[in-house]
Amino acid sequence: MIEEILPPEVASAEAFDDRAEVVLFPEEEAVVARSVDKRRREFTTARGCARRALAALGLPPVPIVPGERGAPGWPSGIVGTITHCDGYRASAVALERKVRTVGLDAEPNGPLPDGVLEAVATPAEIDWLNGAPPDPSGVCWDRLLFSAKESVYKAWFPLTRRWLDFEEAVVTPDPDAGTFDARLCVPGPVVDGRRLTGFTGRWVVRHGLVVTAITVLADPAVRRLSGSSDPSRT
Repeated sequence: MIEEILPPEVASAEAFDDRAEVVLFPEEEAVVARSVDKRRREFTTARGCARRALAALGLPPVPIVPGERGAPGWPSGIVGTITHCDGYRASAVALERKVRTVGLDAEPNGPLPDGVLEAVATPAEIDWLNGAPPDPSGVCWDRLLFSAKESVYKAWFPLTRRWLDFEEAVVTPDPDAGTFDARLCVPGPVVDGRRLTGFTGRWVVRHGLVVTAITVLADPAVRRLSGSSDPSRT
């Protein structure tokens, strides 16, 4: 499912149930040693997805341990993201010389709980939601908005190592294209010599889920200078 909203430079893996065959590294085991069963299962299966995605890049399995603000710690030269919700776990990874950052989020495709929308949406976003057209895919626009903001943060943090509040990015979905724009309301990071003013993402609705993704590719000129213009995966 997520391959549809990721470019070919990004390798991904997903699971719709928990996989008993995934064995954690000791460093990962320590993270969930005292966790409830639900947390342990989602953590373990998500790590299994991450290992499968890394294998698609020709890389061996390694521990993926949460670091600052819970962001996964990836091997040197790799960017990546992990998401999980009820009934779904996924990971996406890429070579840093080809992709500067990637953010991925999955949510159940149902209305947000009471009070959540008011906590995460800007007035402009609420205005958009109030006038949003019906969508043949049956997407819950408020949940899509929330998921897109989660993907924005996951793409933002590796580039800045700074927090981004919900109101500091304004998301506008494009119902016809299956995309969304996220305009930053604070100075964005400088990537390959240009300052980002926002992100563009894609979304898909299927299996009772809404999944959003953001990918920032390396500038082609920078990739040529670094000798990494070959589009084939390593």
